[in-house]
Amino acid sequence: MRSRAGLIGLLGVLCCLGPLSVDAYLPAFPAIAAEFGAGESEVQLSLTTFIVGMAVGQLVVGPLSDSWGRRKPLLIGIAGYVVVSLVCAFAPSVLALSGLRLAQGLGVASGFVIAMAVARDLFSGLAMARFMSLLMLVNGMGPIVAPVLGGQVLRFASWRGTFVVLAVFGVLLLVALAAWLPETLPAERRRPANVPGTLRVFRGLLADRVFLGYALASAFALGSLFGYVAGASFVLQGVFGLTPQQFSLVFGANSAAIFLSGAVNTWLTGRIMPRGLLRIGLVAAVAGGLGLLAVGLAGGGLPYFLPPLFVVTASVGLLLPNAATLAMSRHPEAAGSASSVLGVTQFVTGGLLAPLVGAAGSASVLPMTAVMAAATAVALLSFAVLTRGDAGITAHEPEEVPVP
Repeated sequence: MRSRAGLIGLLGVLCCLGPLSVDAYLPAFPAIAAEFGAGESEVQLSLTTFIVGMAVGQLVVGPLSDSWGRRKPLLIGIAGYVVVSLVCAFAPSVLALSGLRLAQGLGVASGFVIAMAVARDLFSGLAMARFMSLLMLVNGMGPIVAPVLGGQVLRFASWRGTFVVLAVFGVLLLVALAAWLPETLPAERRRPANVPGTLRVFRGLLADRVFLGYALASAFALGSLFGYVAGASFVLQGVFGLTPQQFSLVFGANSAAIFLSGAVNTWLTGRIMPRGLLRIGLVAAVAGGLGLLAVGLAGGGLPYFLPPLFVVTASVGLLLPNAATLAMSRHPEAAGSASSVLGVTQFVTGGLLAPLVGAAGSASVLPMTAVMAAATAVALLSFAVLTRGDAGITAHEPEEVPVP
């Protein structure tokens, strides 16, 4: 498992757990609302609490992984995720489901943080950029497979069966991590575990204007995607009249855009520096967001709606790996904490934007398209203003960090 291909595969699947936990139950939103007699915003609250749980969990797991090493916090978090997933299958109300999803998010938070920290432990420079791109490429399979899986589960079971499937997936992943993931942070590189020291690290990260610019650029770009995730089932099924299975296929096809752009990003890394690729992704995201808003204002149909949506989702394959690489490269001494700040900004932003879509109603595509367009514009503005003057990663930086 010390081979690069094996590590990419394992960490990529680990990163998939968060998106899988979101996307697999999206086709069931209408069924959950019908069973509990709940409104759209009440059901979407379970998505928001999950995202908040991931954000809070990352604040805890990141510093702990800098102190305890990478393996221990990860295994504890995934084990907790398995237990809570099973309990979610027996939720008696939509409010209880939202509370359990908060706990589920706390458990899964370790996956994203520690995968990023392991990558930073082992690589730097363009090697890290390539590794991150490949990691996101594997991760991109999650949003493609998850809604299709969720739609198929609904053919044979209720929405509760989705959480049983997630628990089984978590068990398999936990066994693989326990058996094959190496410890990448040796004892001599660990930081003391104390609250004042952790707060100082966080303060230093947030005071770094350039780091914050990359974090906010990725956060608002991903927030646009969360706006789509929150409103997709109601817009595609309610406004455009798709069945749950048709919704799953359309959602999976749009998610495939992330995978395709991630493959292109991997090929371009080195030919174009990460900062240049990030700029291209942000411009594409804004163009797609404005296109969606224009279609919404004009009252266009599904054939006009899908192309700009594809552009927005495709931009994520360029945005996330390059923003993460550029941000993480600035603070190798606190990779876990830096990864947690990066993740928290992403998921808090998504958690705040997602309910706005449901709160504005689902009779029109305008609420979702307006949120997506505004979020992509803020992402580009954050990059342009806060990271100005930063050269990013150059071709002359060392690439490999010795494996401990």
